Amino acid sequence: MKKISGKKTSRASETKKKSVKELSELINKKKSMLIVSIKGIPSAQIQEVTKKLRDTAVVKIPKKNMIKMAMENSGQEEVKQIEKEIKENVAILFSDMDCFELAAELVKNKTPAKAKTGQEAPEDIEVPAGPTELVPGPAISELGAVGIQIQIEKGKISIKEPKVVVEKGKKITSAVADVLSKLDIKPFSISLIPLAAYDSAEKKVYFNIQIDREKTVEEMKKAFGKALPFAVEIGYPSQDTIKFILLKASMNAKALEKFENAPETKQEEEKKEENTPEVNSEGGNN
Repeated sequence: MKKISGKKTSRASETKKKSVKELSELINKKKSMLIVSIKGIPSAQIQEVTKKLRDTAVVKIPKKNMIKMAMENSGQEEVKQIEKEIKENVAILFSDMDCFELAAELVKNKTPAKAKTGQEAPEDIEVPAGPTELVPGPAISELGAVGIQIQIEKGKISIKEPKVVVEKGKKITSAVADVLSKLDIKPFSISLIPLAAYDSAEKKVYFNIQIDREKTVEEMKKAFGKALPFAVEIGYPSQDTIKFILLKASMNAKALEKFENAPETKQEEEKKEENTPEVNSEGGNN
C-alpha cells in the first residue's frame, strides 16, 4: 500500500487555505470581480493579457472548488449567485474599476493569435507582397501550393504580389495554417471572455456581459440619425437641433410670405367682381 505523508498533506492543506483566504480578501477589498473564460486560450496569450492588465487588475486562475470556498468565506451572499458560472477553464480578475470598464479593458487588450487548421476566417486572410525571412528550400513549394507567387531576392524568398489565401467564412486548411505560421501572420485576436461580474460596492451581480465598441458606436450613430430629424420635427430645442429648427422656421416664413404676396387667380378675380355691388349714374346701388 502507498503510504501518504502527513507532512505533504499538511503543507498542501495550508497552501490551499492561504489561497482561499487571499481570494476571500480580494472579493471584499476590490470593487469588481470578473469571471472570464480562458477555454482554448494558450497559456502564452493568457500571460500576455495578464501583463497588459498588471496596472489594472489582479488576475488569478484558481481551481473551481477554491473559488467557491472563497465566495463562502467572503461573507457576501450576493456573490454566490455567480457559482453557476464557475466552470473549468476560468480566471478571476479583481479590480477597483467598474465591472464594465474592466470588461472593456479586456476587449481593448486583445492579443494576436496564429491560425489553426479548421478555424473559420473572420475576414479575408491576405498574404502581403514583399520580402520575408524565409530561405529557399521546402518553403518554396509550400507557398506555391497555396497559390503564392515568389521570387528570390538577396538569398531570401520575396512574395511578388498580395494573395488572399482564405476567403471570409471559409475553413483554414493545414497547408494555409503552416504557411501563415512560417510568415508569422496572425489573423486572429484573443481576449479573455467575460462570463459574469460582481460589484462589491453595489452588491450587484451581472451576467452576459458583452462589450463591442465598434457595434455600439455604429448603433449610436444610427439612433442619433433617427432622433435628430424627429426632434427637429417636434421643435425640441437643444444644442444639436436649434440651428435646424431656426432654418426650418425661416423656410416656413419665406413660404408663407410668397403665399401672401401671390397674385390673385382668375377665378378669385371673377368671384370678387360678382360680390362687388354696381353703382348707377345717380350714385345709387342697383
